[in-house]
Amino acid sequence: MSQPERILFRNIRVIDGSGTAPFMGEVLVAGRRIEAVGRQAGALDAQGATVVEGGGATLMPGLVEAHAHASFANTSTLEALGDIPPEEHTLLTMKHVRLLLDHGFTSISSAASAKPRLDVVIRNAIEAGDIPGPRMLAASPEITPTSGLGDVRLHHMHRDTFAVVADGADEFRRVARHFVREGVDTLKINPSGDEFVPHARARHTVMNDDEVAAVCEVARSRDKRVAAHARSAESVKMALRHGVQIIFHATLSDEEALDQLEAARDRVFVVPTVGVTYATFKEAGDFGIHLPGDVLDALEVELEAACANMKALHRRGVRILPGGDYGFLWNPIGRNARDLEHFVKLFGFSPLEAITAATRLGGELMMQGDELGQVKPGFLADLLLVDGDPSRDVAILQDRDRLLAIMQEGRFHKAPAAGRRVAQPMAAE
Repeated sequence: MSQPERILFRNIRVIDGSGTAPFMGEVLVAGRRIEAVGRQAGALDAQGATVVEGGGATLMPGLVEAHAHASFANTSTLEALGDIPPEEHTLLTMKHVRLLLDHGFTSISSAASAKPRLDVVIRNAIEAGDIPGPRMLAASPEITPTSGLGDVRLHHMHRDTFAVVADGADEFRRVARHFVREGVDTLKINPSGDEFVPHARARHTVMNDDEVAAVCEVARSRDKRVAAHARSAESVKMALRHGVQIIFHATLSDEEALDQLEAARDRVFVVPTVGVTYATFKEAGDFGIHLPGDVLDALEVELEAACANMKALHRRGVRILPGGDYGFLWNPIGRNARDLEHFVKLFGFSPLEAITAATRLGGELMMQGDELGQVKPGFLADLLLVDGDPSRDVAILQDRDRLLAIMQEGRFHKAPAAGRRVAQPMAAE
């Protein structure tokens, strides 16, 4: 039996994803996994390995995008997603998953598919090795009630977007079962709205307990998870009552919701998606998107609330992960690493805490916390070699040119420059 390929990274600063301080050392990869981590030069045997000379660069775990929309098309409206034919939409999603991997995201947890089977097809193609892309958890489209976020129909016409409309527990149950049959990992529901939707604002709770319970019942019976678009305080509490595991936003949580999130901190993940709120409030106008004054006022209130609430949840030990709802004209896919900087500047995280949230906690979100998201012996070799020290300036992770190498399960998606790689002779027998 042939021996697995061995690759030794040496003369590197290691951010191991555990939250501990970086250290200078070496990391040996054998096949798909990390074989050893050394904390001093020459600690690991390089014989038979290809040596990557780090030159003081940083080796860290690959990033995890906790709120991915790989099938979103950077459109200016929700309705525009429904105008893209499925064939073109599949090709566009293929382009986006590669783009995310190019930017150092070696795993993504989808927050919704723009068409019913897009996520599933792309996930399967990545797993089969047919296309390059991050490890992926596939989601359903957003299951929403009439007049909820994503219901773009008009009384005189039907229009498609990223949502499937259901009303009442039986319909929600049927739709959830449908997407389980089609092979999703995550069922996405919209119990609250968004500020730019006139009939479903962020403060509105648009689903009822029976509807949320029905989807969660299906998920429990089929070993799936539920993710909830929950901005309003009541939608957060409703999601927690019925066992939702992934809470998106939680921006308008009240004190009771914060207490309940803290009580559930060992089973839930909170992904605030501050990237889209920040970009919509501060930058949409630069792209020709001019929102009414009342919407801008409400976004300002929500952004302030989000910052205060995420600081509070962070102090309480709740798992908060980066993932900023990228995929709109003013918040395009490819800028996803910007959310780590938002965590530092808006939520008061240290750069190292933001990295830990996007790596170790990301591994837990991917349901692979015992083998993903850390530079640790036995863990999958999803690794980034970065020019500079992200633990001092997390913003450098937004520059794909500073990603000197990108490794996924021991294989280079982006190989280091030839001058950094040296093949070592095998040991004499």
